[in-house]
Amino acid sequence: MPSPKSSKGEGGVRLQRKSSSLRRRGRSGGGSGDPAAWAAAGAAAGGPLLVDQPPEARYRSFRIRFVSSIVLIVSFLTLIWAGHVPLMFMVLGIQTLMVKELFTLARHAQAERKLPGFRAQQWYFFMVAAFWVYIRFIKNNLIVEITSSARLARMFGWLLKRHTMLAFYLYTAGFVSFVLTLKKGRYTYQFGQYAWTHMILLVVFLPSSLYVSLLFEGIIWFLLPTALVIVNDIMAYLAVLLPTALVIVNDIMAYLAGFFFGRTPLIKLSPKKTWEGFLGGCVGTVVAAWYGAWVMSQFKWFTCPRMDLSIWQPMPCDEVPDIYRPHTFRLSDALTGANPAWVDLVHNVGALLPERLRSAIAGYTFTCLPMQLHAVSLALFASFIAPFGGFFASGFKRGFKIKDFGDSIPGHGGVTDRFDCQVVMAIFCYVYYNNYVSPATTSVSAVMSAALKLPPLQQLELLERLSNVLVGHEMLPAKLGSAIAQHTGRALTGGG
Repeated sequence: MPSPKSSKGEGGVRLQRKSSSLRRRGRSGGGSGDPAAWAAAGAAAGGPLLVDQPPEARYRSFRIRFVSSIVLIVSFLTLIWAGHVPLMFMVLGIQTLMVKELFTLARHAQAERKLPGFRAQQWYFFMVAAFWVYIRFIKNNLIVEITSSARLARMFGWLLKRHTMLAFYLYTAGFVSFVLTLKKGRYTYQFGQYAWTHMILLVVFLPSSLYVSLLFEGIIWFLLPTALVIVNDIMAYLAVLLPTALVIVNDIMAYLAGFFFGRTPLIKLSPKKTWEGFLGGCVGTVVAAWYGAWVMSQFKWFTCPRMDLSIWQPMPCDEVPDIYRPHTFRLSDALTGANPAWVDLVHNVGALLPERLRSAIAGYTFTCLPMQLHAVSLALFASFIAPFGGFFASGFKRGFKIKDFGDSIPGHGGVTDRFDCQVVMAIFCYVYYNNYVSPATTSVSAVMSAALKLPPLQQLELLERLSNVLVGHEMLPAKLGSAIAQHTGRALTGGG
């Protein structure tokens, strides 16, 4: 990570921060990097705990957040109505703002005046990463789109087939460009910025991009790490409405519990976090997850995967996936069969209980959606683990002696301030879905993706074999099947 001060060999250049919120620590928490000094300065300014602040200050902050949250809620609801593709571009837009704030954080203004075009190199690497990640996640959807037209398949088929290699060539071009622009007296700064850029891409951009993959598996897998926040924000706090909702629900519930009851500091890195808020956030998040999962499971728009890139089009699935249908479980089945993530925990804890109590608990039955059990797993992670992404960001800001990463959202700070927990949550949701939920079945887009990797002659052979199967099922005329077989035979034998 770049140092706030450069060495004398670098000209003694100091980190130049852009004004506004990046300099506001003194107004709301002190300018010292020492936790004790920061908390003491915060107490002098009105107290680090929300409950100890004057009512006017607390409710002024609440009003600002309320107005900005209304705007965010309306915008987000519109994007949900528009569908998967607009939501995908929303994620990309949020990532762009986060990267911009983090690039700005480590900028040495004086050094850059002697390095024209250096900032453009950082954005070049970001665009190459976006090209590789996004095409990789929506590749199957793109295949469905381009194979609907022979012209599109001819124009863009090579791009999907050689996408990874093309991304590597683009990255290599940026790497060569960086080496060629190294300047004497600026080596430490340039290599520091190069490392900073790649850290941002690896720690912030790539993990948050996993939401794009989950989004096309069903909007619910994006909304439960987001749309839960819509219901919970309107009913409880009307705070910032941006993915993912389980993390944000936890933040909101923790904020409310701390707002009214918080007295016991939770961690020195975030003096305003309290144990009361932390536990209150957990309870509220689990309840919101349970009922939010049930509500969203009633609509195909949320549950069905999107196989193409259409906008505002009805979902193509005719049958509701099994995890969105009611099931009656014994408690032991619900903890093991319906949610494999809890198997080890149930076995280890159950072994400690008396036999009679263990049998009574295991025999208890109830009816719910399997998705609700998955939602509880996500909620527990959002409550107990994801907040450490925020604590990590707090320590990071301490190192740079700033209060917020930016001031993009009135009353909330920068976009990065609102998404520090989301990066951790995105990784968990992606791993959880692919280990415990993802169906073992294939799809047309997945088959086409594999078929495009075959040489043309093998693609013809595949076409012939598939036509034979369809003729056997009486779904293709026999004459057409014979014509395909004859053409394939001539092509395979070199007859033209």
